[in-house]
Amino acid sequence: MKKTFGTPLKPSSIKIMLLGSGELGKEVAIEAMRFGVEVIACDRYAAAPAMLVANSAHVFNMRDGRQVRRIVEKVQPDFIVPEIEAIATDTLVELEKEGWTVIPTARAAQLTMDRRGIRKLAAEKLKLPTSPYRFAASLEELQAGAEAVGFPCFIKPTMSSSGHGQSVARKPADIARSWKYAMEGTRAVTGLVIVEGAIDFDYEITQLTVRHEGGFAFCDPIGHVQVDGDYRESWQPHAMSKAALKKSRDIAKKVVNELCGAKGRGLFGVELFVKGDKVWFSELSPRPHDTGMVTMVSQNMSEMELHVRAILGLPIPQITCMPGASVPVLADGNIADPTYTGLAKALAQPGTSVRIFGKPEVKGHRRMAVALATGRSVAEARRKAMASARQLKVR
Repeated sequence: MKKTFGTPLKPSSIKIMLLGSGELGKEVAIEAMRFGVEVIACDRYAAAPAMLVANSAHVFNMRDGRQVRRIVEKVQPDFIVPEIEAIATDTLVELEKEGWTVIPTARAAQLTMDRRGIRKLAAEKLKLPTSPYRFAASLEELQAGAEAVGFPCFIKPTMSSSGHGQSVARKPADIARSWKYAMEGTRAVTGLVIVEGAIDFDYEITQLTVRHEGGFAFCDPIGHVQVDGDYRESWQPHAMSKAALKKSRDIAKKVVNELCGAKGRGLFGVELFVKGDKVWFSELSPRPHDTGMVTMVSQNMSEMELHVRAILGLPIPQITCMPGASVPVLADGNIADPTYTGLAKALAQPGTSVRIFGKPEVKGHRRMAVALATGRSVAEARRKAMASARQLKVR
C-alpha cells in the first residue's frame, strides 16, 4: 500500500501510464487524478478521450514493442495500466521481469489479449464450463470447426473488441461470409478465429471482480444486451439465484487468481452465461468493462474508482448499489468533426445523466457517448436510460 501520495508533475508524483485512452481510460484517469496521481495517456491516435483530461499524452503504435519500451523508459511510470487489448504484450512481460509494475500483471494482459489464451486457460487448465469451441486458421478449418460445434455458431477474431468482426453463422453457407468479416474486423493479424457453439442460456452477466490488498470484492451482477458482440444496454443489479451468483463468483475468483498470481491487483470484467443455477464462463477483461459504465451512477464507487483503488493499494470498503442502467450512443459513417444535438432533452428526466466521450472522429461504427439513469427499480432505470439515449444524436 502506498503510504505517501505526491503532487502531479513534481518529483513526488505517483505516475500511472495508460496504454489505451478510450472512454473507460478517461474515467480511470479522472479517478486517479482525484487522488493526486499523475496520469500519462497513450494511444495510437491524438486527442483520444483520456488524453483530454490527462497530465500528458503520447501518440504511438502500442503494438510496436520498441515504442512501448521507449515511452516507458522516458516516462518512468510507477504503474503501467493496459486499457485495451492491442498492445505489445511480449514487451510488457519483459518490462515486468525488469521490475516495472504492469496492472494487473503482464501475463494477464498477454493471455486476455487473445481469445485463444483465455479460453484455453479457462476450459483446459482450470476445467471451467464453457461453450464448445474450435480455433481455425483458414476457411477450411473454420468450416470443419463449425460442423464440430454445430449451428448456429458464433465466429469471432481471436483479437478484437466492441464486437468488431463477430458474426453468427446459422448454416454452412454463412461460413465464408463470417470468415471474411472476422479477418476484416480483427485488431491484429493473428490469422486465427474462434468458432463457438450455441449455449441454451437464460441471460448473460458481467461479474465485476476486484483483486485488492485485502482480498476480493464483488460488485452486484450486471445484466446486458449484446448485438454482434457489442453491448447495447446494461443494468445493475441483475436478479439471479443465490446458487448461480455463488457459482459466478467462484468462477470469477478462480480465473482472476490464476491470472494475478501473488501480486496482481485490479478490477476484472468477467462475462458469464447463466441458465437457472448453471453458469458458463465466456470471456474476461483485466480492466474496467464497457457494460460496467452503469456503475458510474449505480454504485457508491464506480468500476473505475475500484480499479484505481486496487492499483494504489487503497481500502475497498463495502460496495453498495442502487438500480441503474446504461445505454451507449452509437454513430456510423465518416464524421471528421462530431457534433451532438438533443443533450437538453436527454437530461430532462430526473435521475438521468450523459457522458460524451469526446472522440475526435467517426470512421465506420463507433460508441460516442453513454446515457445513464437511476430509478426505483431496474425496469424504470432501463426505460429512462433508453429514452435519454434516443434523444442524443451524433452528426
